[in-house]
Amino acid sequence: MDDTILIVDDSPYIVDGLVALLKRKGFNPIATHGGDEALALLATTKPDLILLDIMMEPMDGWETLDRLKASPGTREIPVLMFSAKKITPEEAQQHAINIEDFVSKPVNPAQLLDAIQRVFTRRSDVKAETKGAEAAGVESGIIDEYAALRKSIEVDRNLLCVLKKACDMSNVGREAPAEDLAAIKNLEEKILADEIRLKELSGKIPNSPAA
Repeated sequence: MDDTILIVDDSPYIVDGLVALLKRKGFNPIATHGGDEALALLATTKPDLILLDIMMEPMDGWETLDRLKASPGTREIPVLMFSAKKITPEEAQQHAINIEDFVSKPVNPAQLLDAIQRVFTRRSDVKAETKGAEAAGVESGIIDEYAALRKSIEVDRNLLCVLKKACDMSNVGREAPAEDLAAIKNLEEKILADEIRLKELSGKIPNSPAA
């Protein structure tokens, strides 16, 4: 295993810990200590994955993400967000399309490694499935929609868990803000609609696990 992972966090303590963890697990970690430093490095280096903290100064993680996805040279690099900050429904809705997963701080090593592996495994599986679909003559629009749904459903499911935890919905008797509950309901409905559509598309994709 020699996948390169770029770490972007303005806390040297956290960066050093992640570098040590990823090295032990066979990855090639690269440390940066903020959005500006990461974007400068990405002008000459293309990692296989970016671990991006949200709460940074002066450029926070969301702004860094937007700039990554606005550049043709970096927009295809998968980004895994992590933060101690509770993600809001508005942030989930705005940024879900651009991230591969979200992990909360304090970072549980096993949870982080599982999230990293999910990203690599999903991307590898989708690449193989789309190649098979192309060879079978499936229309490019169907292939693109299928690949996008495979990712978005998994990301949305994880974000849904994060939002529910942020609202503390397991606490009986505690009422979450109405707008947060509405956002959670909308996300649940989106996931259901996407799952139905993915099932329809899977019948056209050879060897699709969702077929």
